[in-house]
Formats: sequence, C-alpha cells, structure tokens
Amino acid sequence: MTATDLGLAKANADRLFRRKTLTAVAWPGLVLLYFAYIFFAFDLPGLAQRANWDNAVTLASDSWSYKTHVTRSNRTGEITYAVEGERKGTYPEGQRPDWVSGDDVVTVDMGGDHVVRLLPDNRVEIALPGYPDIEARIEGRTVTTNLPDTPPEWISASSRRVGITTPEGRITLTGSKTEIFNYFPGWELFWFTFESPYHGHGIGEILFGPRLDESRANIAGAVQDWWNNPMWRHKDVAWAIGETILMAFLGTMGAAMIALPLAFLAAKRFTPLVLLRAATRRVFDFVRGVDALIWTVVLARAFGPGPLTGALAILVTDTGTFGKIFSEALENVDGKQIEGVASTGAKPLQRYRFGVIPQVVPVLLAQLLYFLESNTRSATIIGAITGGGIGLMLTQAIQTQKDWEEVGYYIILIVLMVMAMDSVSGWLRAKLIGRAD
Repeated sequence: MTATDLGLAKANADRLFRRKTLTAVAWPGLVLLYFAYIFFAFDLPGLAQRANWDNAVTLASDSWSYKTHVTRSNRTGEITYAVEGERKGTYPEGQRPDWVSGDDVVTVDMGGDHVVRLLPDNRVEIALPGYPDIEARIEGRTVTTNLPDTPPEWISASSRRVGITTPEGRITLTGSKTEIFNYFPGWELFWFTFESPYHGHGIGEILFGPRLDESRANIAGAVQDWWNNPMWRHKDVAWAIGETILMAFLGTMGAAMIALPLAFLAAKRFTPLVLLRAATRRVFDFVRGVDALIWTVVLARAFGPGPLTGALAILVTDTGTFGKIFSEALENVDGKQIEGVASTGAKPLQRYRFGVIPQVVPVLLAQLLYFLESNTRSATIIGAITGGGIGLMLTQAIQTQKDWEEVGYYIILIVLMVMAMDSVSGWLRAKLIGRAD
C-alpha cells in the first residue's frame, strides 16, 4: 500500500469515526430536545399546579368505600339517614345507624373522636381531636360560626356555607341543610336494600335458617331481591354487558363477512383489473382511516342512539381493516394448491372455495378472534356515545360525581368481561386453528 493509499484510508476512517461520533451525540440530543418540546408544549408545570390531588384521593377512596348521609333540614328540622344520600338507600322510619344517638340532641359519632351534635334551633357543635370545638348557628341563609378569619386548609368557610373535611368524613353546613358524610369500607346494600327481608341476614341464615319471607323460599327470594336491587341494578348491568358483547360480536362478524369477498377484488392475484383493484383498496383506506368513534357520532346522527348504531360503527371500521389484512393474505396463497383443484375440473368459485379459502382460514380466524376481543373493549367506549351497553352506565356513574363505588364496580366488570372474552377467543383459536405444543 502506498503512502497515498494509506493517507486516503486514514482520512476515510477519520470521516467515518466523526460521523459515528456525531450520530451518537446527535440522536440523544434530538431526543432530549423533543422531550423539552413536550415539557413546554403540554404545559407540564401548569398541569402539575392545576392538579387537585385531594380530589384524586377522595375519588379513589370512594371507589372502595361508601358514605352514609345524616341530613337535617334547617327549615323543617327533619333528620334523614341514607346510604349515599339516595332515596333507595334511606333507612326505614324509626331506624337509624347505631353510631347515631339521642332525640332532642342528636349525637353523630363519626369515629376517631370526631363528634357532631345537632342541637335545637339549628345549632351545631363539632368536636374534633386537636382542634377547638366548633360552634355554628344557621339563621335563614346565613351560617355563623366561631371559626377564625383564616381557618385551616381542611375547612372552607363563608357566611353561606361551611365545609369541613376530616379523615373520618365530611361535614357541610348551609342555609337549607346540615349534612354529615360518614365513610365506611365496602359496598353497602350491594346484596339487599333495607326494603328486602333478607337485609342484615347472613348466607347461613338464608340457606339453612327459617323462612324470612312467608311468600317466598329463602334462596329464591334472596336471588330475586339481589337481581332486582334498585341501588346496584344488577339486572340492568347484566343486560348492559350483554349489549356490549353483542355490539362487538355483530360488528366484528359483519365486517368479516363483508370484507372477505371484497378482499378478492383488492388482491392482485385475483383481480388483474388495476382500476377495480385500486378503487377497492381506496374504499378500505377510507373506512378504516376514520376512527370508530367518529363513525359512531356520524351514524348516531343518521340512525339515532342505540346498540345497533355501535355495532354498525365497529362494522364500518373493521371492514376496512379486515379488507386490507384479508387481501394481503390472499396475495400470499400457494398457487399449486389452486392448480390442483383446477385440474379436477373445478369451476372458479370451487377453486376459491377449496383451493384458496383453506389456505387463508388460519390467518382469517386468528385476526377475527383478536379483533373480537379488542372490539369488546372498544364497544364500552362506543356504547357511552350511542347510549347502550355498560359504557353508558359507566359514563352516567362518572358524570354524577357521587357514586364512585359504582364506577369501581363497573370497571371491575369490564375487566372481567375482557378477560372472559380473551379466554373464550383463546379456546376457540385452539379448537379451530390448533395450538403448538
């Protein structure tokens, strides 16, 4: 090697080394620059300042607990006791929680030395550990208290409303009512409401004890009261889950049946006419290019709300996706098998039936079952827009900002539904396609 060649090789090596060094530095720099852009574009510092973590903690705790409302009307003096403040969860007349006592002076023991006394003449005394006793009086719309001008953060006070948040619960005083929210773990009245004769009885009493309702057997009556529970609406929830699964099933299967014949028009091997093939592919691109939620809104305006509209939205979107997947599978079929079927004198449709379809069935079924499982989740969101399925009930529970234990209940049911669909699709896949050992 001459000196010139050696110098040229050295120069090339130096350029390669500089390029690799620059690349090694440039890529991390670009990534950091992109993260910096995200930091300012999405206003992450402002988002952190606006976030209300106390509300997040309250909502999380509400998902696994319930609150009992003790409410005194400051106009009539009537006191009611209700789980979650619902009329369907109101204690029967003459009954109240065991942590409430007294007649003229009603004492509410919230636990942890948090005590509220409802005195005559719309007066209230609140005893909290580590804080001076709070005295309040409601006159008309005005709430007068002995609180300092600058109360602690866990107390919000004005002349019209006083709100106190403690680890044991919340207390609210307004001109119209005095309300105490006492929290307990669990989902109260999940099985039976106060109206049911089976409320307060254990499973042993129901199964083996004497008849609790003279008109019904214990097991039949208990199942009936649980199924028709007016607070937790188990019957409506089961119907909604069935609607969600039905939306996913109809949409997925309908899309597969429409996409399969159209896929032959989009496959080059079976449609030599370029114009027809291109037109079919553009149709697939169009229907799958628009998200299912957009199709849901459009179809809801056209056909009105309902589960069928959700199924149509899934059908339209998946028709484009299945068309692309199926046409690609048809492009890769083995021509020898088609020739073998043709040598028997089979007609074109018979060639497709016995020479093409058996080759693509494993791919078609695998994709079909996967999308069926995926669309079960999508149907939950679509149902919230079209007014059907468990998605609608979940959205309604979230919008009320009241019964977050119901939100937790619905989310658990949705997860179990998806898990069940995953197991069923896996079992079907093993039966129809086979599973490698």
